[in-house]
Amino acid sequence: MSSRFYITTPIYYVNAEPHLGHAYSTVVADVQSRFHRLIGDETFFLTGTDEHGDKIVQAAEKMGVSPKEYTDLISDKFRKTWPLLNIHPDRFIRTTDPQHIATVQRVLQKVYDQGDIEFREYEGLYCFGCERFLIERELEDGKCPDHKVEPTPLKEKNYFFLMSKYQDWLIDHIKSHPDFIGPERYRNEVLSFLRDPLDDLCISRPVSRLTWGVPLPFDENFVTYVWFDALINYLTGLDYPDGENFSKFWPVANHVIAKDILKPHGIYWPIMLHAIGLEPYKALHVHGYWKIKEEKMSKSLGNIIRPGWLVEEFGVDATRYCLMREMNFGLDASFSHEGFVTRINADLANDLGNLFSRSVTMLHKFRKGIVPPERGLEGPQAQLRDMAREIIPQWKKLMEEFKVHSALEMLWRLFNTANKAIDSAAPWQLAKDETKSEALDDILYCLMETLRLGGVMLSPVMPDTAKKMISSMGLDPESEICDEALLWGRLKEGACVEKIPPLFPRIGPSKKEAKEAKGAKKKSQGDKTKKMDKKEEDKNTENLITIDDFAKIELKVAEIVSAEKHPNADRLLKLTVKAPEERTIVAGIAEHFSPEELVGKKVVIVANLKPVKLRGVTSQGMLLVAKDSSGLHLLSVDPETEPGAKVS
Repeated sequence: MSSRFYITTPIYYVNAEPHLGHAYSTVVADVQSRFHRLIGDETFFLTGTDEHGDKIVQAAEKMGVSPKEYTDLISDKFRKTWPLLNIHPDRFIRTTDPQHIATVQRVLQKVYDQGDIEFREYEGLYCFGCERFLIERELEDGKCPDHKVEPTPLKEKNYFFLMSKYQDWLIDHIKSHPDFIGPERYRNEVLSFLRDPLDDLCISRPVSRLTWGVPLPFDENFVTYVWFDALINYLTGLDYPDGENFSKFWPVANHVIAKDILKPHGIYWPIMLHAIGLEPYKALHVHGYWKIKEEKMSKSLGNIIRPGWLVEEFGVDATRYCLMREMNFGLDASFSHEGFVTRINADLANDLGNLFSRSVTMLHKFRKGIVPPERGLEGPQAQLRDMAREIIPQWKKLMEEFKVHSALEMLWRLFNTANKAIDSAAPWQLAKDETKSEALDDILYCLMETLRLGGVMLSPVMPDTAKKMISSMGLDPESEICDEALLWGRLKEGACVEKIPPLFPRIGPSKKEAKEAKGAKKKSQGDKTKKMDKKEEDKNTENLITIDDFAKIELKVAEIVSAEKHPNADRLLKLTVKAPEERTIVAGIAEHFSPEELVGKKVVIVANLKPVKLRGVTSQGMLLVAKDSSGLHLLSVDPETEPGAKVS
């Protein structure tokens, strides 16, 4: 029987456009939504925008428009950003929606009628960035820790929610529900805060100071304070109190937030729910900050990375993968362009991309692209088979615990084991021995089944890549991405596997980096250039060589006898060639060719280069290739040409 799962992001404040922090929270929620649908849970995914408060009025004034015009504009930018990241919530809510305003007023009236709201005067330190009063112990050097400004002394009469009367209940609930707030450090942080007496919560602002808010139903001279308004979106999104979705999905709510809004979600919100007679949410999942140069990334600090730029630079699935892989959920992470490029090239282009390309290439070369039967033999493939079966329940558990970072690490261990199984089993050698036909079948089947399973497990994080992988095996992603597919052996003998373009081509240096590198090179050569005063005719001939120069180069046809990965370098291949004598050549082509597709090829080499050690392996020549915009290409010759023939 399926369970129910309700996942929410914070509703994002529209005083500025979407940034990386918003994108991370929303990708986390989308990944969880996809995962729970995969395992058969009935799922509802909510996101939206928070549109009332002081900062909205200020931002609208700067733009010269009304608050409503401003919120319409920015909210639409959030709505349009999420499809760029392949994020598809079930509902996008706005706090200016009439339904939400009515829900907020209904809750306010209920809490007021039962005596949990009082009118009183308050004097304190108000942070306009946080839109709340701060107490002395929250300040760092007299400043708000998040916005780095001194709060403003403020004295006014307002309505207060009597939060303090429910403090003991909340402490008991948190202690009796260990998974209520996670990771554990944030649970401990909330409990630490609750050791001191809890202040009542100011929930209003006078219309003399702020008109852009939800009017209090019991006093037209005040509007609702932003948090009492904003938090109730999680109920409105389910059509509280009488909607079908509310009866289905409350209280199985899982709220994803950043740590800067821990207090409102970890203290205000559960007490509000308890006060109106509802069970508290199931769990609060708190993540850290994205930082640049050790500073929190935020709208107020102006160090923003836009989601659209990430997608343009890296692609949708690569961006989603890097966000999930680079941040260990709950801890802070640092963003850098170089870090994302390194992660994509290492994990996606090398580990996953090469594994997929190598496996499919061998299947086509040795079995015409048709999946052979699984033989169940011992050998490297048995270890791969056992590992795949072993990690499936562990992967599920990590995903359920919001440890997507660790789940991906585990999946990559499987991919790396598959790459090692190829090297150990050496299918290209098995193919030469008819008595090893079943062993060849077994390793090829295990590789393709590992990739099928891997595609299913990748689907919550990289949905498009998963579909490509699964579709190439003749399977329907719509029916194959399901809980039943998380079993070894689902790939059937006889399935036809299609060759597809590389999943993730390597990313070279950006234009900016290339320009900087070129500039650095020019600068280093500057002194030499200044000393050279050549005539124009010298410039035109300086790169030309004579026939005598060319005669020194000995080019030969060589046949590649064997090929394998360099033991100490990912980008290098170790080739044994016959020309006609056997020799070893180390070539920097691992990113473009798999070892197995090279065996038997006749190529052109430079035969009289001085031997040189490359990462511990002596290379006795150079393989010639051509390079164009699509990559590297071998220089081939007539298949009848004998190894050792001279090229001239």
